Amino acid sequence: MKSSVKKIELASVDDLFSTEESRADDQRERVQEIPLSELHPFKNHPFKVKDDEAMMDTAESIKQYGVLVSAIARPDPEGGYELVAGHRRHRASELAKKETMPVIVLDLDDDAATIIMVDSNLQRESLLPSERAFAYKMKLDAMKRQAGRPTKENCSQVGNDFGKKSSELLAEQVGQSKNLPQSGI
Repeated sequence: MKSSVKKIELASVDDLFSTEESRADDQRERVQEIPLSELHPFKNHPFKVKDDEAMMDTAESIKQYGVLVSAIARPDPEGGYELVAGHRRHRASELAKKETMPVIVLDLDDDAATIIMVDSNLQRESLLPSERAFAYKMKLDAMKRQAGRPTKENCSQVGNDFGKKSSELLAEQVGQSKNLPQSGI
């Protein structure tokens, strides 16, 4: 004989005595000190992290003052966190013999994480052209996936009445032409 009593879920004591403000505060992003061992690099990260003179200077600064700008990471389903931005700070923290570093943990999908990773590194002065090109391609692919595919009725042959193409948006964002420079032939 089946019971007619439905399963009842009761709120926890913490939920009963917490305020709306404290519940909202739990949902906000905040800086967390995360062990370096729980942070691993972003998949296909196009930017090289070198132990050069600039890295040694960064490590010395971290020894003296700590990490001044928090890294960004996202939870990894297999455990730990995947660094989205802060690979150089992570390496410098290791060289400075730190155990943890400040990280903002965000719940990001692959495309949003890729765009943040690329944008946070493109301002660096010492990027190799190959790193910049691979990063632009990664960001463009992510932007295309986020934008979705146009319908058959709305294709480039008919015209783009849905706004700018992803390649045009990327070119505007990075201050470059979407077209390759013309050779003098």
